[in-house]
Amino acid sequence: MAEKELPDVENAASTGLQVIGSFIQAYMVCPRQAWLMSRQICPDEDHIYLQLGRLIQRQSYSRERKEIHLGHLALDLVRRDGQNLVVAEVKKSSRASAAARMQLAFYLYELRQMGLEAQGELLFPEERRRERLVLDESLAAEVAALKQRIQTLLRQPAPPPPARIQFCTRCAYSDFCWA
Repeated sequence: MAEKELPDVENAASTGLQVIGSFIQAYMVCPRQAWLMSRQICPDEDHIYLQLGRLIQRQSYSRERKEIHLGHLALDLVRRDGQNLVVAEVKKSSRASAAARMQLAFYLYELRQMGLEAQGELLFPEERRRERLVLDESLAAEVAALKQRIQTLLRQPAPPPPARIQFCTRCAYSDFCWA
């Protein structure tokens, strides 16, 4: 497809090129997974790790406010810490913590674009761990560049070919790639 035939990125929401937090997480782990998700190709819903992640997210931090949808953002937890707004992302493990950090940074970046300043926390309830994340200018630049790379990926008519990586063994899309 020629460059001028591509949808306008500014109208991403109406053309399906809207980058969401799940795409950030998926892209950081496996770009193919992000492409599949963008086409609403569902993973194996009975996959044990997918179910386990949902269960942990549902049962953890039950006293705090959960699942806030704000535009294209789906925030796991939002709370006040004094004068600060804190957005938290719940993960079942720190195995893909770099991807989780970028997903949370994306949320903070998008909130900033909406005029809301927030701090971030990554929560790993099974490991009884939490990490604070502050969106500085360097991290904001990383998020902006990552969004561009993902939008480029989403414009591709076909997914990247499968590439075996360490995350394939626990991926709910693995049958789609390797069966």
